[in-house]
Amino acid sequence: MDRLLKAARSSGSLNLSNLSLKDVPNAVYQNLDAIGDDDKWWEGVELQKLILAHNDIESLKDDLRNLALLTVLNVSHNKLSGLPAAIGELPMLKSLDVSFNSIIKIPEEIGSATSLVKFDCSSNQLKELPSSLGRCLELSELKASNNFFTSLPEDLANCSKLIKVDVEGNKLKILSEDLIASWAMLTELNASKNSLSGLPESIGSLSLLIRLDLHQNKISFIPPSIMDCSSLVEFYMGNNSLTMLPMELGALSRLGVFDLHSNQLKAYPVEACKLRLSVLDLSNNSLTGLPPEIGNMTTLRKLLLNGNPLRTLRSTLVSGPTPALLKYLRSRLSEAENSEASTPEKLDVISMASRLSITSKELSLEGLGLNAVPSEVWEMGEIIKVDLSRNSIQELPVELTLCASLKTLILSRNKITEWPAAILKSLPNLSSLKLDNNPLRQIASNGFESVPMLQVLDLSNNAASLPTHPAFSTLRYLQELYLRRMQLREVPTDIPNLQQLQILDLSQNSLQSIPEGFKSLYSLTELDLSDNNISALPPELGLLEPNLQALRLEGNPLRSIRRSILDRGTKAVLNYLKDKLPEH
Repeated sequence: MDRLLKAARSSGSLNLSNLSLKDVPNAVYQNLDAIGDDDKWWEGVELQKLILAHNDIESLKDDLRNLALLTVLNVSHNKLSGLPAAIGELPMLKSLDVSFNSIIKIPEEIGSATSLVKFDCSSNQLKELPSSLGRCLELSELKASNNFFTSLPEDLANCSKLIKVDVEGNKLKILSEDLIASWAMLTELNASKNSLSGLPESIGSLSLLIRLDLHQNKISFIPPSIMDCSSLVEFYMGNNSLTMLPMELGALSRLGVFDLHSNQLKAYPVEACKLRLSVLDLSNNSLTGLPPEIGNMTTLRKLLLNGNPLRTLRSTLVSGPTPALLKYLRSRLSEAENSEASTPEKLDVISMASRLSITSKELSLEGLGLNAVPSEVWEMGEIIKVDLSRNSIQELPVELTLCASLKTLILSRNKITEWPAAILKSLPNLSSLKLDNNPLRQIASNGFESVPMLQVLDLSNNAASLPTHPAFSTLRYLQELYLRRMQLREVPTDIPNLQQLQILDLSQNSLQSIPEGFKSLYSLTELDLSDNNISALPPELGLLEPNLQALRLEGNPLRSIRRSILDRGTKAVLNYLKDKLPEH
C-alpha cells in the first residue's frame, strides 16, 4: 500500500481496485499531507485520478473534499449505500463512476461539481436523480440504467451537451417533450426495459441520433417526426405494442438495423421499403402478408419473419435464406412497378434545372442519360452543388472550373475514366466528391493533393482507381470515406492517419484482417466491414467504443465472436473486444 501511495504522489494517479478494501485508507484522503520526512515534498503531485473499483467499501468520508484537484473518481462495484455531500466540493471532477453499488440517493450537492462530464450511477437502488444534476452543464454522458426511476428531473434539460443517455431497466413511464427537445446533441439514447407508452413528438429534434434503443416497453406508436432523426443507424423497437408504423420511416436513409420483433404489427408500410437496411426483424407480429416492394431492399442480409400468420408466403420461403425471399417478392412486382417511370423531355428538365439553380445554387441533372452537359446551364457561377449522377458522361465539362464556390460534386454512375485533377484543383471550396461506380483508371500517387479540403470522398466500385500506396493522409479534413467493392485485400495503410474520419465504408471487399492502428480513429462513428473475409477483429477496436455507434460485420466468417454477441449489436461487440485487451 505504501508503495502505491508513494507512486501516486509522483504520478497523480492511484489505482486501489481489486484489493478487498472495506474502507478507503486515511492516507488517500490526506494526499500530499501524508508525505513523510524522507520524501521530496516539492516533487509531490496532487491526486487527480482515484480508482477504488471492485472492493468492499461501504462508505466514503467527507474528507474527500481534501482531493480538490480530483478529475476522475471510480468507486464502482463496491457496497456503498450513499455518497458524502463533499462530492460537491470537487470542482475539477469530470468523471464519476459509482455503478454497481447499493446507493439509495445521490446528494443534491452533486450539482456543485459543475465540471462533471461523465456520470455513471447504473445498477444501484436509486428512485430518482437529483434535480441539481441539471447544473452540471458540461455533462455529456449519463448512465443510470438498472435503477428504479419513474421519471427524469426536468432540470436535465439544461444539460444540452449530452451525447449519450442510458436509462435502461428503470420504471420510466414517459420521456418528456422538453427533455428530448433540449438534448439536440444526443447520438445515443437507450431507454429500453422501461414502461414507456409512447415517444414525444420532439424526438425529431435529435438529428444527430445514431442509436435508439427502446425495446421492451409499452410503446404503441412512433410519431411521424421520427423522419427528422436523419442520422439514425440502429433502431430497436422489439417487445412493444406497435400496431402500425408511420410511412415517414422511409426518410431514414442511414438506417441499417431495424428491430420490430414481438409487436402487434399487421402491415409493413410500402414507404419503408425505401430503407437501405441490412437487418429487419419483423418476427412475432401479426403480419398476414408483405408488400412485394420489400423485394427491392437488396441491401437486406437478414429478414426475420417467423411467428407471423403469413398467408401469402410459403413457409419454406419464410424460413429460408433472405435473398431467395427477396427474389420471390420482386417477382410479384408488376412490370410497371419494376420499370423506371418515364422521364420528361431532357431539354425541359435541363432548362428547369438551370432556372432553379439561380435561386437554389444547386444544379441537379441526375439520371438523364447525358453524354455531355449543355454549356448554358453554367450561367450561374455561384453554384455550390452539382449532381450529374447516373448519366453517361466521360469527361467533366471545362465550365466546371468557373464554379469556384462549388462545395459538392456528385458524379456517381457515369463513364469517367480519368481522375479530373486539373478541374478539381480549380475548385478550392470542394468538400464533397462522389465518383463511385465509374470505370476510373488508377489515380496518380499525388492525385489527392488536388482536393486538400475534402470532407467526403466516395470511390466505391472503382477497383482500379486506387494507387498502390494511396496518400489518404493528405486529406486531413476527411470525415467520410467510402471504398465499397474496391477488391481490397488489405486496408490502405494511410487510413489510420485520418484523425477526423467519422464514417468509413470498406464493405464488399476481400479484407481478411483489420489493423490495430484503427484504434487511432477516435472520431469514428460508423464503420462498415460487411461482406469481407474477416475471421477475427483486433481487441484494440474496442477502444473506439465511446464514439463508434455503428459497426457492421454481417457477411464475414467471424469465428472469434459468438453469434449471440454479434446479434446484440455494436455496443456489445465493442465491449467484448475491449474486455479482450491485455491488462497493463
